[in-house]
Amino acid sequence: MIKKSVKQQLNKRQDVVINILEKSISFSAQQLKESIDKEFGPVSKITINRDIKKLLQMGLIAFEGKARATLYRLSPHYRIIQSIDIEKYFQNKTDERQIKDHFDFTIFPIIRNIFTPEDQESLEKLDRQYQINLKRLSPVSLKKEYERLIIELSWKSSEIEGNTYTLLETEALIKNKKKATGHKKEEATMILNHKIAFDYIRNNLNKFKKISLRKIENVHQLLTQELGIKKGLRATPVGVVGTRYKPLDNIHQIQEAIEKMIAVVNNETNLFSKAIIFMALMAYIQPFEDGNKRTSRLVGNAILMAHNSCPLSYRSVNEIEYKKAVILFYEQGNISYFKKLFIEQFEFAVKNYFC
Repeated sequence: MIKKSVKQQLNKRQDVVINILEKSISFSAQQLKESIDKEFGPVSKITINRDIKKLLQMGLIAFEGKARATLYRLSPHYRIIQSIDIEKYFQNKTDERQIKDHFDFTIFPIIRNIFTPEDQESLEKLDRQYQINLKRLSPVSLKKEYERLIIELSWKSSEIEGNTYTLLETEALIKNKKKATGHKKEEATMILNHKIAFDYIRNNLNKFKKISLRKIENVHQLLTQELGIKKGLRATPVGVVGTRYKPLDNIHQIQEAIEKMIAVVNNETNLFSKAIIFMALMAYIQPFEDGNKRTSRLVGNAILMAHNSCPLSYRSVNEIEYKKAVILFYEQGNISYFKKLFIEQFEFAVKNYFC
């Protein structure tokens, strides 16, 4: 399923408006019309106003002033969802990239409307197919499908964190408690913890219709037990491999940030936005000493399942690409690549499990 980027969903005039505003602070409607006339020939004011209205509705531009004094500019929200060439971005080395190297609290009021109408239509279509698939399954088949998904999620989520177990070794570990030779004990523990956390979530789905710090901490504790990772919010700095971004290092600010995140997620009405906003912000805040991204993936699934939607296994995601998506969000506050991977993984899950 090929998804159009935000700009690909615009007509040529609307794309020119965005290009103009990317190069300047603000423009009046008349200035925008003059620029578009130079590009396409005379265009009516009605047409320009229609283009501006669409861009406003998509949350890509904002305005200030009234009547003829109205000025248009790119919205802060546009910076979050604008498409970025990921390959070009990472051609620059870590220390050469122009980034936001510290946590930005201004992200909370603007991280919304993540999915375009086209994205939403595709996700809802997949969700309907998932509901149809579920009704066809017998209890025995449903149990087997969950077992398969848990194995593949535990394997891939652990692999993203550097675990060297293969998928077949993970299956033997989860199904038969058979630890693979040549691996550290902690690797088996990490994988088994995923199953424990997933089972906990499945048995408590109603609790995850709204999230809270305690619920997040419960999942984190299950994911990191017996791995030497401290419980609760961290009180010391952490670094992130591959980026100069430095998460918050003050426990009071971490507490404030996670409370704001919880409010944003609980107030969000769109299910898919709930899940992806949680996953992105959880990784961005890094509230725990370790295990943050594991927790983001499991609680993200908890949000989906609590609202009767399909959980993700991440089986087909490339771990390097996943890390690039997270780093892009750290460094630019941009969720476009993370969103792309989320949509791909949701489609993969619907078409490969419970059917």
